[in-house]
Amino acid sequence: MGEMPNKINAPYGSWSSQITADWIAAGTVEIGQIQLDGGSVYWNEVRPSEKGRSVVRRREPDGCIEDFSADAFSVRSRAHEYGGGAFTIGNSTLWFSNDADGRVYRQSAGAEPEPLTAEGQWRFADLEWDDRRSRLIAVRENHEVYGREPLNELVAIAIDGQITVLAKGNDFYASPKISPDGHRFAWLSWSHPNMPWDGCELWCSELDEQGELLLPKRVAGGVDESIFQPEFSPDGKLYFVSDRSGWWNIYRHADGEIEQVLPLEADFGLPQWVFGMSMYGFASENTLVATYILDGLFKICMIEINTGDFEPLLLPFVEIQGLKASAGRAVFLAGGLKEPRVIVSLETESREISVLYHSASATLDAGNVSRPITVTVPVGKNEFAHGFFYHPQNAKFDGLPTDLPPLIVKSHGGPTGQTTAAFDLKTQFWTSRGFAVLDMNYRGSTGFGRAYRHRLNGEWGRIDLEDCAAGARWLSNKEWVDEQRMAISGRSAGGYTTLCALTFANCFSAGASHYGIGDLSALVKGTHKFESRYLDGLVGPWPEAEEEYRARSPINHVDGLDCPVIFFQGLQDKVVPSDQAEAMVEVLREKRIAVAYVTFPEEGHGFRQAANIKAALEGELYFYGKVFKIEPADNLETLLIENL
Repeated sequence: MGEMPNKINAPYGSWSSQITADWIAAGTVEIGQIQLDGGSVYWNEVRPSEKGRSVVRRREPDGCIEDFSADAFSVRSRAHEYGGGAFTIGNSTLWFSNDADGRVYRQSAGAEPEPLTAEGQWRFADLEWDDRRSRLIAVRENHEVYGREPLNELVAIAIDGQITVLAKGNDFYASPKISPDGHRFAWLSWSHPNMPWDGCELWCSELDEQGELLLPKRVAGGVDESIFQPEFSPDGKLYFVSDRSGWWNIYRHADGEIEQVLPLEADFGLPQWVFGMSMYGFASENTLVATYILDGLFKICMIEINTGDFEPLLLPFVEIQGLKASAGRAVFLAGGLKEPRVIVSLETESREISVLYHSASATLDAGNVSRPITVTVPVGKNEFAHGFFYHPQNAKFDGLPTDLPPLIVKSHGGPTGQTTAAFDLKTQFWTSRGFAVLDMNYRGSTGFGRAYRHRLNGEWGRIDLEDCAAGARWLSNKEWVDEQRMAISGRSAGGYTTLCALTFANCFSAGASHYGIGDLSALVKGTHKFESRYLDGLVGPWPEAEEEYRARSPINHVDGLDCPVIFFQGLQDKVVPSDQAEAMVEVLREKRIAVAYVTFPEEGHGFRQAANIKAALEGELYFYGKVFKIEPADNLETLLIENL
């Protein structure tokens, strides 16, 4: 073997990288919902190169892959604003929600889509095919109820477009499931002020031949028990995930009794930010394939239902999403440590895996990949916060011997969410240029049990920023990063944590807020239905806790904000409206603190178009370059930074 060539010593942050913003923006796709139909695999694919259009693709058993949904359509739901469950396959037909008009369409192979629902201010999600009655079941969100919140219901949609309401009266519905024989129906519901990961209810009902509900009964759940993914087994037993033990574990309901399938201090569930989420499935009557999260890492196992035998599988993945199973196999979206996410098929008899599809065509040289280091940071009183740390890594470059790398702390959204250790091109974009990255699972994150997830209740805007600052200081004390060049960056709720950290913690010297929150009072008055009472638990009930909202809003404490900030904002955002960013920008202008404001007129909550993804990445790099006095190797567009 030949020797590796000597690396070039160059300032951290100035290294050239093969991971370009163009590659990330236009050379990758985002894979979502997976569906199985016989030997065929379907999935939803978001394409930044087509202005964020969502396409359903199909892979046949012979390996042939093709677009299945029509070119002029984008398969997406806007229910709850975040959508999900936008398509299903039934009777060899694609049934889907179209983004442009919110209508449900049907499309047979090779045919043009036909509208099933009428025009109107309705949104449909969590589509489920009722084969016995040749109809669709869906969550319908009605926006025609002017002057008050949208109305959410469970509905049946006949193939002639006639709609029957199956369940109403609660604020929210999700996860409709039909038993294999078509005789039973299960679903989830919850009402304000709960979020589904706080508490929701699992209902089940017999169905008559016309599909009407007969004496629905609550099976499990309540205001203090979160239920996730009801699912009928092939023999008709109702399975579900509950956190009643303190962990999201799998249970079954049979003969009027609830049994725990597998007691484990791990989470088999996720916060239901979108519809159609799935973490387990049945490969046969006796074999259940499930994914779970242990210490922040995703794992997969097989459970023999008759014996209760539990077999963890050693697969090279640290993130597994959207698992579907049938006929001796499981298919899921998987993320490893070395390459972009892939769709994987697992044969349950042989335990063999095969990659069905790659989300990106190009691969990285191993020398350019930074591997995550799991970190546990002491915080609070005998508590710990978790995260993944990435050293700078580039096959051609090392930093100057006397320097330490600048740090970017990433704060995930939600805030009830999580970050994973899976390979992420956006993280590698930074590390391959000489930045260190700390991706925090602050207290309140998912994957560490109910108590950790609920630790943020009443404390949002306090302990999340404390954990991010503690992580940065912990790295600085280890002399892994330059304490004079530490930035924090976050999206949505992570943008709020970012702005709080910059305002209330004397730790960071720059920040980037991507559609973040600066004023909690304005947010609670102006956000959408799904999250309109979210802050009751995170901060306190409105308006009784108005003073607390003011105290935790960075906009009211800008005297403590004295470092440069860049803001990125979609002007169509209904979750965090643009006036949030504009109010913060104006205050920084008045204080004559360096500030940049980048807007995207066609984007909503999150950026889906390639040009805008590129602009946000390169804009943040340009900003850090100017603030930290680094000369990036990239040829970057000049960005207006006021007061610098």
